[in-house]
Amino acid sequence: MAKCPKQSIELDGSIWFQKAQNRFLGGDRIALLEKIDELGSINSAAKAVGISYKTAWHLVNMINNLSEKPLVDRMTGGKGGGGTLLTKEGKKVIEQFRVVQEEHRKFLENLEERLGETKNLYQFLRRISMRISARNIFSGIVEQITRGAVNAEVVLALPNGPLITSVITIGAVDNLGLKEGMNAYAIIKSNSIIIGRDLHDARISARNIMCGTVGKVIEGPVSTEVDVEIGGGNVISAIITHGSSEKLGLREGEHACAVFKASSVILGVN
Repeated sequence: MAKCPKQSIELDGSIWFQKAQNRFLGGDRIALLEKIDELGSINSAAKAVGISYKTAWHLVNMINNLSEKPLVDRMTGGKGGGGTLLTKEGKKVIEQFRVVQEEHRKFLENLEERLGETKNLYQFLRRISMRISARNIFSGIVEQITRGAVNAEVVLALPNGPLITSVITIGAVDNLGLKEGMNAYAIIKSNSIIIGRDLHDARISARNIMCGTVGKVIEGPVSTEVDVEIGGGNVISAIITHGSSEKLGLREGEHACAVFKASSVILGVN
């Protein structure tokens, strides 16, 4: 049986008019107004758009209250027992909303063309939507997996940047489904990172040594946050003691290195 091709990702959005910090008119309420205009009855319009009569009247009252002039006029009496009609202002508002909606559609189509391949956009949005406490999240490609008896060493290549080495259990590799060539994330807590100077040729046990330029230093009475730009648009943040910062004499624009153990790197996948 042939698999159905996955549909491409498209941009979508909705328009709302706000007034007095309240949502005034959107696509759903415009649809209700159009049905009122078409059917001449709030009850019938409510059924047509799939809401209760009570909700429809609540929306109509709120719309009228927020409007400079009423958009809906309820008539009573008469042979048919009255009805509900849109006012001239109501019909005008619908026309204006549809114009704005059409321009919004054109804007999204234009933006979609400028973005190009939406697969990359999807991966970026997935990345920034992750809500975790760790300060450092890097996206890369699994370059190498070396399995041992209990643990595995995984090397992640960052785009236009350095390599990050992680040591995780064999079980974690299998649970994540890690394979060479696939996308993955490296997550490192800022307090797991050591900052130093001129460590290119240092002989230390930590596998990850990333040298670059100090981008930002935020001093505090106890701790100091240090951002190091490590190339390829990647920045790694560390939290060190205030005393260590003073001893190193860290300044923005100067050389520095970030050091962390492979066992401090958490890996994740979408």
